Amino acid sequence: MIRRHLLVVFALWAAPGAAIAQDKGQVNVICSVQADWCGMIQTVFTRSTGIRVNLSMRGSGEALAQLTAERANPKTDLWFGGTGDPHLQAAEQDLTLEYRSPALGQLHVWAQQQAAQSRYRTVGIYSGPLGFGYNTELIARKKLPVPRRWADLLDPVYKGEIQVANPASSGTAYTMIATLVQLMGEEKAFEYLKALHKNISQYTRSGTGPIKAVARGETALSISFVHDGPTEAAQGFPVATITPDEGTGAEIGSMSIVKGARNLDNARRLYEWALTAQAQQFGAAARQFQLPSNKATPVDPRVPDFKRIRLIDYDYAKYGSAAERRRLIARWEKDVGALPR
Repeated sequence: MIRRHLLVVFALWAAPGAAIAQDKGQVNVICSVQADWCGMIQTVFTRSTGIRVNLSMRGSGEALAQLTAERANPKTDLWFGGTGDPHLQAAEQDLTLEYRSPALGQLHVWAQQQAAQSRYRTVGIYSGPLGFGYNTELIARKKLPVPRRWADLLDPVYKGEIQVANPASSGTAYTMIATLVQLMGEEKAFEYLKALHKNISQYTRSGTGPIKAVARGETALSISFVHDGPTEAAQGFPVATITPDEGTGAEIGSMSIVKGARNLDNARRLYEWALTAQAQQFGAAARQFQLPSNKATPVDPRVPDFKRIRLIDYDYAKYGSAAERRRLIARWEKDVGALPR
């Protein structure tokens, strides 16, 4: 099925009768979206341009750590996807290159704002809200209520039934912390996280780990981006999602060119290509249902309807700073992660 979607989208991109392009070098990419999406980018961009894409799969927290470690000798040319906060931190730390795309005017305002506040060292490529995933069969069998508020997750009935990622490695989990701090105030947010800890069965390495565990019946509930729910449901798993009534945050998935990129021209070419409406269809073709940043990209009906979600006024500049991320994650590790369960 994925291959069929790839061929359909490739047909939309490639000119009729076009041959596969001749070898024109390479570009080294850290890809922080799902493997199928990364694979489509790799295949179609190479076929249409002749530029080989060497992929390295990393969560957004791990990607930032890799770029930091490679600062003196970058091996990566472009970082695609993952939550926007680490991209903003990379920009702040001078790990990424200023680049103003001619395509900025084609993007939604939130994507343009992401570029502007990073001094044009990153750009928004998709957006998706944070919420809860749940296994409909497990919820019914265990007679658990569907949580509708952040506060509901503290109910002892959910003890051992919730998974969330570790914020030290996952941008998804850091978005959760930053969302709660903005929603409740820092002290109340950390009291909440301590209470929630009692109901957590596992802190996973990646942000998609919890929703995958929900899909496979390993846990009843996850805190995750709600666009990941339809991805699992499309594969036949009994997964549904909901966003909390009190309000929630949303990620702005981003893309950045690495400062010192060895294949800079090819990185810029891939960057421009990834901002086109045609290329942004690959998300839905790979069963990834974030809202694309290019306004001309057709929106799949399974993409969450932002008009029906209560979103907080997320301060991307503040919570995208390296110092704030380090401070909040360190506090979580000390005050929450170290607690027994």
